[in-house]
Amino acid sequence: MTKPVAVDKLLYTPVEAAHALGVGRSTIYVLVANGDVPSVRIGSYRRIPTEGLRRYIVSLSTTGRAAGGHGPKRQHLWD
Repeated sequence: MTKPVAVDKLLYTPVEAAHALGVGRSTIYVLVANGDVPSVRIGSYRRIPTEGLRRYIVSLSTTGRAAGGHGPKRQHLWD
């Protein structure tokens, strides 16, 4: 019998991505809607690539602010 190979997770659900960033689920949806965090659709499911989360974190450290901070007005899901 062959042993299963460990594979790094490539895609997160929005809830998993929110947990990974330490923010709420609605915040992830706003970040996705604003284009700050990329996402893909697989059928009816929305998934967030691991690399997209990493790039978002790097962008925070290089700009010094979170999306929706004191920059240009951003569109929210409820607008």
